[in-house]
Amino acid sequence: MFIQVIHNIVTSCVLLGALPNALVAQKAQVKKVPVSSSSTQSGAELSKQHCAVCHGNDLRGSGPFLAPYRRPPDLTTLTLRHGNQFPDAYVSNVPRDGVIMPAHGPAEMPVWGEEFKAKDRLNETQVQLRITNIVKYIKSFQKK
Repeated sequence: MFIQVIHNIVTSCVLLGALPNALVAQKAQVKKVPVSSSSTQSGAELSKQHCAVCHGNDLRGSGPFLAPYRRPPDLTTLTLRHGNQFPDAYVSNVPRDGVIMPAHGPAEMPVWGEEFKAKDRLNETQVQLRITNIVKYIKSFQKK
């Protein structure tokens, strides 16, 4: 009986000693990257912050541009220019990946996907949410 009591005390001490380590390990596993307010901005906010400088507040390409850049495209006519079908995949890919660079000239479209990851420290899900919000916003401006 005495041995059983000692065994129970030793077992309890071992378990109690391991408990804080188990709790820390559990906390570390559950720790998630919080979605910051900057990653859940609306399409309108993102457009104003990142797109309007070139495409204008109206998305018609009315923003300022300097040589050697050409006038930014009118984003309100994407549906018309693509056979009355909004090019969702294309519009998602351009801000995420940029556009094909001309052989002897500067890239004209910033690669926002990489910018969001690096500057704002967003993960892939947060970047995708921003891109989706921008695409929805651009889609809402399409001429019929």
